[in-house]
Amino acid sequence: MEIKEKKDSNTLIFSVSGRLDATSVGQFEKHIMEFINKGEKKLMFDLSGVEYVSSAGLRGILTTSKALKAQGGELRLIVCAGPVMEVFKITGLSSIFKIFNTLEAALA
Repeated sequence: MEIKEKKDSNTLIFSVSGRLDATSVGQFEKHIMEFINKGEKKLMFDLSGVEYVSSAGLRGILTTSKALKAQGGELRLIVCAGPVMEVFKITGLSSIFKIFNTLEAALA
């Protein structure tokens, strides 16, 4: 898994690629929490480069989302159609998160 971040206006965008699973979720959570603890309030996870997400990966997204909401923040996800989107739909998480198909749509 690889995570890159960039700031666009007042939103911090994390581009995640590879596999988000039990092996990588600890690194994911630690990386994201550093920014939440520094006071970032508007985050976006661009998961369009994620080829696989496990239940542990979903838990990591939920954990960071809850921490962000506890500080009055907001999370948006970019998830393209495919296996990762299917996981969000099957688990019902697609109704919990604000999910967009493109970066442009998520920033609008």
